[in-house]
Amino acid sequence: MEFKTKNCWEVYKSKKHVSAMDRLAQDYIEFLSKCKTERETVEFLAEKAMNAGFERGISSDRFMKTHKGKSLILVRKGRKKLSEGLRILGAHADTPRLDLKQRPLYEECQVSLAKTHYYGGIRKHQWLARPLALHGVVIKTDGTKINVCIGEDQDDPVFTIADLLPHLAYKQVEKKLSEAFEAEKLNVVLGHVPVAPSKEKNEKEKNPVKLGVLGILNQRFGIIEEDLYSAELQAVPAGPARYVGLDKGLIGGYGHDDRVCTFAGFRAFVTQEDPEFTQLLIIWDKEEIGSEGSSGAKSLFMEYCIEDMLDAWEPETRIRTVFENSRALSADVHAAMDPDYQDVHEKLNASLLGHGPVFCKFTGHRGKVGANDAHPEYVAWLRGILNQAGIPWQMAETGKVDLGGGGTVAKFLAVYGMDIIDFGPGVLGMHSPFEICSKADLYASVLAFEQFFKS
Repeated sequence: MEFKTKNCWEVYKSKKHVSAMDRLAQDYIEFLSKCKTERETVEFLAEKAMNAGFERGISSDRFMKTHKGKSLILVRKGRKKLSEGLRILGAHADTPRLDLKQRPLYEECQVSLAKTHYYGGIRKHQWLARPLALHGVVIKTDGTKINVCIGEDQDDPVFTIADLLPHLAYKQVEKKLSEAFEAEKLNVVLGHVPVAPSKEKNEKEKNPVKLGVLGILNQRFGIIEEDLYSAELQAVPAGPARYVGLDKGLIGGYGHDDRVCTFAGFRAFVTQEDPEFTQLLIIWDKEEIGSEGSSGAKSLFMEYCIEDMLDAWEPETRIRTVFENSRALSADVHAAMDPDYQDVHEKLNASLLGHGPVFCKFTGHRGKVGANDAHPEYVAWLRGILNQAGIPWQMAETGKVDLGGGGTVAKFLAVYGMDIIDFGPGVLGMHSPFEICSKADLYASVLAFEQFFKS
């Protein structure tokens, strides 16, 4: 009569499952270590999709389309008509980070630094005194795109943001956390060696260390300071993802939110064959700042793509009919109960690491403001397909009602009238530079997404 969640480690304890779980975890660690921006993620997945037989353009029954280099759609045509609906899984490839400002470079106290503007919901103090890498692109006026990645290779230097020493932090520690760390002081250290005085002028340069940094950038990438106005450069945690714990049951790294769902959704999608319903996997940008812009879930990228599908495959069907009959998952992570901060959770409605992916019926904050609230008929249907497949799952809220909240892409798909719910593995330290997830939850999430696509 009672319901109890199942521990994935007990469900998947056979040698076959353990071996498959370990292989999946290793692939995910390599993916997470390599793909630290939305552009890198989309490029990586697009290449994998083409290797799996997907083609650009809608002439094929298996096709893909990228948008602005930051969003990706993969479609596999099903046996049923589009008018009977799609199976849609949406995730996002962007993560909280520090973006370099439009004019970032300056020099102070014999140090060259870069100004940043944080992106998404970060806790600013977590980004101090840690190794950082620079990832991104610079676009020159002739359209040339220059890819930048500094700080990941073993021979590369890294960057950092210097923290204030405790000996002089007496006033700082007395401030509220929200006031103690100023966004305008999240400045990345780039260099220290000054250029030699100009022989022609026989005088010292005004900003010799900054000029030294510009010289290195010019030598390595062929860019000048003005090119940084048309650049997207991100300071992200340097170094690879790693196993956490003596038993290697956990995975630590930057960007589980939401690349764990991006990875799991893609792995589940590419294994499908001859589906009943047409399947659509979409990876969005800009979720961490409200899904804004031309590459976020508020854009019409997905809608335009489905219109193209209707024109090619089923012109007599109206797009609203497709949407109303579609079923979708907003594949996003959930805040697992933190052993040290259990008081911020309401334990009866909290999730545990290792007990499978988590349904979140609604997000938003306080009185469900800004939420998609999934209908019970849809929740029951999803319960049924997972229970039939023997896949562990949980249902939880983000935390105690009045302690905070957040949002996902779910409400932006719900406006079309389709059924949708948030569903993904739990994470500890969400939005930190080093998040933690369970490799058992990753494995169960892939299996769950496979069942959704097959349903």
